[in-house]
Amino acid sequence: MLIVGELINTSRKAIKTAVENRDAGYLREIARRQAGAGANYIDVNCGTMYRNEVEIMEWLVNQVKEAVDLPLCIDSPNPEALARGLELACGKGQPMINSITAEKERFRSVLPFVRKYRAKVVALCMDDGGMPDTAEERMAIVRKLVAGLTQAGVPEDDIYLDPLVKPVSTNDGAGLEALATLAAVRREYPDVHAICGLSNVSYGLPNRKVLNQVFLVQTMTAGMDAYLLNPLDRTLMGFLYAAQALLGKDPFCTQYLEAYRRGLYRPD
Repeated sequence: MLIVGELINTSRKAIKTAVENRDAGYLREIARRQAGAGANYIDVNCGTMYRNEVEIMEWLVNQVKEAVDLPLCIDSPNPEALARGLELACGKGQPMINSITAEKERFRSVLPFVRKYRAKVVALCMDDGGMPDTAEERMAIVRKLVAGLTQAGVPEDDIYLDPLVKPVSTNDGAGLEALATLAAVRREYPDVHAICGLSNVSYGLPNRKVLNQVFLVQTMTAGMDAYLLNPLDRTLMGFLYAAQALLGKDPFCTQYLEAYRRGLYRPD
């Protein structure tokens, strides 16, 4: 299971304020806490600050690099910011790119970075037709993405397909379509990975944590093996370790027991 810590994102008010104030101490502490809570990668996203995103990306990546010894997931719609972030992140292990799509221009602009840095890559189920609604529409895009990436020499083990989780608040079938897509991915492409931004499913609804926790278990049962999530949510992490153990993905419950001993999911 691969966990990408999602908290260093300027769409979050506290992070945006810290970036604007150049509060390096706060941002480094958030990075350290995510690493200590079990994150394997730290996401760095300043896409909301588009006027000077390249400069901010450089500053943010440097702060995170100073704070933790983990690889980084560089998250940006801006190819220039993506390039600068990857250039700085490459000394911390294999980087991850979030994300490439089947949109012709996005695929063309991001693929060279995937190849240059030999990066893991989140492949999001979107193309020039927009956001698909059904599992069948998503799988048509999945096939284009996997074919395009593997033909370019990207190993299947470095591809993380994102089934495009939509809020159930706007479409009560959104969760089911994501699960159906995931099951189809597992049947057709057993050697690629699957990832999602977990909290998308609960957007616009109260008590979002409950929905996120249940959807975590549902998606893990369907074959999801990576998440962009908040590792500081101890209850959510408890569900993750428990689900791995119950699904036979944690031999002798080793990770479950180790996480318990470290207090990663016990109540404060």
